Amino acid sequence: MVQAWSEESAAETGQRIRRLRGERGLSLSELARRAGIGKATLSGLETGTRNPTAGTLYAIAGQLEVPLAALLTAPGAGPQQAGPVVHGEAVSATLLEAFVDGGVSTELYRLRIRPGSVQTSPAHGPGVVEYLTVFSGRALVGPVAAPLVVRAGEHASWASDAPHSYAALDQVEVQASLLIRHPLRGPLP
Repeated sequence: MVQAWSEESAAETGQRIRRLRGERGLSLSELARRAGIGKATLSGLETGTRNPTAGTLYAIAGQLEVPLAALLTAPGAGPQQAGPVVHGEAVSATLLEAFVDGGVSTELYRLRIRPGSVQTSPAHGPGVVEYLTVFSGRALVGPVAAPLVVRAGEHASWASDAPHSYAALDQVEVQASLLIRHPLRGPLP
């Protein structure tokens, strides 16, 4: 069952961001600058008074060098029920599962790509690969410089160490799954 983004979810995510920022010795101002977001936005996220967008969370996770799931789930949480829906410009994503296996962190999302907008995601760290399987609709996804068309019943993968985007083709919402694999550079926080 998909949960709405609750005050509790926002507060827990904010606590994780603050803890990870502190572990890396970054000030609030420095993390905001590196992530390309406003200091007031980051402060609101850390205190749980703002609901994060997918783009903002990805920017923060990238600068903290952690998978997005590290911001959405408690350390060592293991298998879980579907988490809150994170919305972006064109994408709504629900974290279904996150696990570590053989030095790789893997995240599985239920993804909806709404027509009429394009979601651009910042580059993730080196070696991060995304795998998209489309169940309905047609999507234009992958590296901004060389996007791929993926139809219902098809899948595609790309290195996501460069900016990449998601868009629904036609005027039909795309239903898909997104698997993101991050090589670990140390223990997960």
